[in-house]
Amino acid sequence: MSVVQTEILKIHASQPEEEILERGAAFLRAGALVAFPTETVYGLGGAALHSEAVEKIFKAKERPYSDPLIVHIAAESALDELVDGVPERTHLLARHFWPGPLTMILPARKSVPRLLTAGLDTVAIRMPRHRVALGLIRALGAPVAAPSANRFMHVSPTTAQHVASDLDGRVPLILDGGACEVGVESTILDVSVDPPVILRPGGVSLEALQAVLPQVQPPRARQVRADDESKALRSPGQMLIHYAPHVPAFLYDGTSEHILIAMKDEVMRRRERGEGVGVLIAEEDVASFGGMGIPMYVLGRMGDPERVASRLFAGLRTLEEAGVQAILCRAFPVEGLGLAVRDRLLKATGGKIITC
Repeated sequence: MSVVQTEILKIHASQPEEEILERGAAFLRAGALVAFPTETVYGLGGAALHSEAVEKIFKAKERPYSDPLIVHIAAESALDELVDGVPERTHLLARHFWPGPLTMILPARKSVPRLLTAGLDTVAIRMPRHRVALGLIRALGAPVAAPSANRFMHVSPTTAQHVASDLDGRVPLILDGGACEVGVESTILDVSVDPPVILRPGGVSLEALQAVLPQVQPPRARQVRADDESKALRSPGQMLIHYAPHVPAFLYDGTSEHILIAMKDEVMRRRERGEGVGVLIAEEDVASFGGMGIPMYVLGRMGDPERVASRLFAGLRTLEEAGVQAILCRAFPVEGLGLAVRDRLLKATGGKIITC
């Protein structure tokens, strides 16, 4: 693809400047891409109903066309333009979770570009909670397609600097609104089937969804190889290897005592071979690794899944950039956003689990 000059513009997260939003919208109207913050991760935006802009998203990310994109809207009324018969439960879920980190899979109108939907007759839609994202969509006056603003399969970006690291020269404009609050992508719920089923856990927990719609089903185990592009995916985030650093990562699961013993033993083995190792841990683990002189990234306390989720991708990128040859990750409880953390760690490690 052709190289472009990337400009990074600071924008106020809670009170975004109208002139900067309008500049971003002008890029989108011209068919160009704009990276922007959402409450989950940074998105790589293009005008959703323009096939050429959607094509640019796939090329910039080097994303397979079998992996559909999420359409971002700024008002529930926009569903009528995109959805062929809005299921009633969609409005119920929207009242509780929009704006917010919930994406719904819905039947698509024929006017929705099939490049955007991977050729499927369904479309993924959400209304972001971030004021920059909402302001950009409103300034454009049309839906925005926006997957995460990174190279395909790499760790998702939660800062503008992460975006620039992956997409410098591939996107003309990055709106820098600071670090993302949630830190993991949206929950994707397939509302086009009965009962609705979670396809990707994310920023809205299973428990929260079931409190509103008790029939919501938890995610089912799926493994899709990154090189298998023969069949369109139902939604983003279905690959076995995804959200992954450029160095091997391993997930340690079991009791905390056994996890720490196994991780420390592996650190020692690798150091004897001359390999650098980084660890992704909880606050409670710091004392166990403090004297080992290795790169550590502390996600948060074991009982604080919101903080753990918000720091997860930054932690993986930080350890990757530290030049280590392997990253050892501890498992966290799966309650609340912990289910999304577990999902991202499984995909970041390609399912390489060491049971302790």
